[in-house]
Amino acid sequence: MEEAAAAAEVVTPGEVLGKASQLRAGRGAYVAPHNNLVYASLTGFRRTLSPPPNSPDQRPIVEVTGHKAHGAVPEPGSVVIARVTRVTARMASADIMCVGPKSVREKFTGSIRQQDVRATEIDKVDMHLSFRPGDIIRAVVLSLGDARAYFLSTAKNELGVVSAESTAGETMVPISWTEMQCPLTGQIEQRKVAKVGG
Repeated sequence: MEEAAAAAEVVTPGEVLGKASQLRAGRGAYVAPHNNLVYASLTGFRRTLSPPPNSPDQRPIVEVTGHKAHGAVPEPGSVVIARVTRVTARMASADIMCVGPKSVREKFTGSIRQQDVRATEIDKVDMHLSFRPGDIIRAVVLSLGDARAYFLSTAKNELGVVSAESTAGETMVPISWTEMQCPLTGQIEQRKVAKVGG
């Protein structure tokens, strides 16, 4: 049993694979800039490959290959579409549905912290006036956070809520950066609205 595990070590997202000074991150791995460690970004088998002989960088390449057919996997810098599941005073949780144009096959959870909602007046952000459960948001992945949740940011004009239902169950129309309106009742609700198009 142990011998098989040694031959093909299974790693999970957020697991440390080594130091960036000694390894290069290949597929399924990334380097965290704050501590220069190489982390796995998906669940799968860890493999270390020899660098090409003509490469000036002679560090071995570490990669993680999926143990099953993988859909898209969020990585730092990826733009994702997610559905908000829970909102507290300090953060919002969301289930990631798409990475770029591709849908995900595994469950990935994202967290948007209060300081990552918008770029200005960060201290005045009210999470409950930015997102509601059920909202569809566009966000960028900052990093792999704790407990296998990705830290997401909506602190750009084109990021934020792209679709939301009003209390009447209608899809709301954005009317400003911070407001969406129900076409049925005319009721206005607060959101961190994404600028779509333009």
